[in-house]
Amino acid sequence: MTGKRGVYIVANEKVGDNAIALLASLRLHDPDVPVYMIPFNDDYQSLFQKLNTLYQVQLFPDLAFLEAFTQKISEIFPRDFLALPNKMRKLAAWFGPLDEFLYIDTDILFFEPVSDTLAYLDQADFICCDYHFKGRKLRDVFSPSVIERGIFPEDIVNSVFNSGLWGAKKDTITLHQMYQRLSECAQNRDYFDFSGGTTDQPIMNYLVLNSIDTRLNIVQVKADEPGSWGGMQHFVSRDHALYDGDTRLRYLHWAGTPMRSGGPYRDLWEYYRYLDDPDGRPLAGKSPSQLQRQPIRKLKQAIGRLARRMKK
Repeated sequence: MTGKRGVYIVANEKVGDNAIALLASLRLHDPDVPVYMIPFNDDYQSLFQKLNTLYQVQLFPDLAFLEAFTQKISEIFPRDFLALPNKMRKLAAWFGPLDEFLYIDTDILFFEPVSDTLAYLDQADFICCDYHFKGRKLRDVFSPSVIERGIFPEDIVNSVFNSGLWGAKKDTITLHQMYQRLSECAQNRDYFDFSGGTTDQPIMNYLVLNSIDTRLNIVQVKADEPGSWGGMQHFVSRDHALYDGDTRLRYLHWAGTPMRSGGPYRDLWEYYRYLDDPDGRPLAGKSPSQLQRQPIRKLKQAIGRLARRMKK
């Protein structure tokens, strides 16, 4: 292992519950890996304080760069090009404090140490772990015209990836190169398939496939790598993890699948959401014993705060 490895997430208050569930699953299996939060917008302070307290999450240190980067994105792309322009903030991961990193969307749970996935950066400059190339193929990434016009070879379908989980080395793309590639995207809207409502995924694929030569998809090199999509209904829950037959999933990604009560694998999500934050559970979901303990816990917390102030 060379350099500093860790994880980036992009989050704000709107996805706070998902972020807590994700971090609970990460810390259960990998308590020490550095995690940085890139704010999606200005509505993030309360969530960051909670993630920092519970999971030692650090804030992306250069918020001025992040604002300048976001402004540059708005200048490169026409206003109607990107559905949610701030989703492009995940690209700032290349310019953060980590030398090698994994980016993880907040609608994901991990069932093994995330450092095991980061270790694949020993073999490539960019990594991913999904079956998009087998399932949706070019959909939600490129239009058929990229092959018809020779922009990419026909076998490029084997290289496309889901942008919810991926990793890279910091020095593989410079800021100048990134802005140049993004400008190419803005000038060629017909390259991309935005019909499914994606924002960053088509752009990220174009950026990576044109800029980084040494890439690795874990599912293509690990023969028994299971699926990961929350829309697959055959996974079995055991010991607060999911299994495909006898194979434990690396992670689960809802990826457009409804994350609500009654939705797929909701019980598992709720386990992680409230694992380290029992007071966050809605009253309807709390047992009588939990409700009885809550006032006592809050009283103890208040006494502790008072004692600390008196010592100052």
